[in-house]
Amino acid sequence: MIDASTFRLDGRLALVTGSSTGIGLALARGLAQAGAAVVLNGRDRDKLARAAAALRAEGHRVHERAFDATDAPAVESAVTSIEAEIGPIDILVNNAGITRRAPFTELPLADWQDVMRTNVEGLFIVGQAVARRMVTRRRGRIVNICSVMSEMARPGTSAYTASKGAAKMLTKAMATELGPQGINVNAIGPGYFATELTAPLVADEQFSAWVARRAPVGRWGRVEELAPVAVFLASDASSFVNGHVLYADGGMTATL
Repeated sequence: MIDASTFRLDGRLALVTGSSTGIGLALARGLAQAGAAVVLNGRDRDKLARAAAALRAEGHRVHERAFDATDAPAVESAVTSIEAEIGPIDILVNNAGITRRAPFTELPLADWQDVMRTNVEGLFIVGQAVARRMVTRRRGRIVNICSVMSEMARPGTSAYTASKGAAKMLTKAMATELGPQGINVNAIGPGYFATELTAPLVADEQFSAWVARRAPVGRWGRVEELAPVAVFLASDASSFVNGHVLYADGGMTATL
């Protein structure tokens, strides 16, 4: 039987990486609205504290853990402390990510390495640390954040596109191995969303016009529109969904 409780997350604990601003914060807010307690993560303690205060003011149960998703010892320490002091992590949203833009022939190797380290290695490090605990309990939900660029590219985005393609395939590999252990692993592929980081692009009339032409819905996405997607993939409603990338892109990947 399907009712509202099918999509509820009451009594569950969610860790959302890169959640002090933007998409990550919107996803954490959505999970909290569905009843989960959330652990916010970021590298900047001040930004993290402001985000946590905002969610607490809305009446949500919020915890904070500042760590770099690419620092394996720091991740292991943080996950250990969360499980010991707060409770078992039922839901992981692997959201931490960066981008560096430059023509392919001019992209510095250091920029390539930074993007791959954060968007792929960080996803692996945090995913592995949390999954090891989930395996012992034979339950859990992992949601990786991919992108429309897991499927297609734009000029100047070679590092980001490669990293998000890798995130898509790592999602499938994780689902294949962890599914038999009671853990569902899926991903969200956002299209173009208005955030603090994309504000210059939103303000660029030419680029915004391109987004409106390219996406059948004719506009940028709003970060709050991603939250229900995360709730679905984290809830019992998606119990038979595994290894899937759900593109929330206004139809951008559906059309030429």
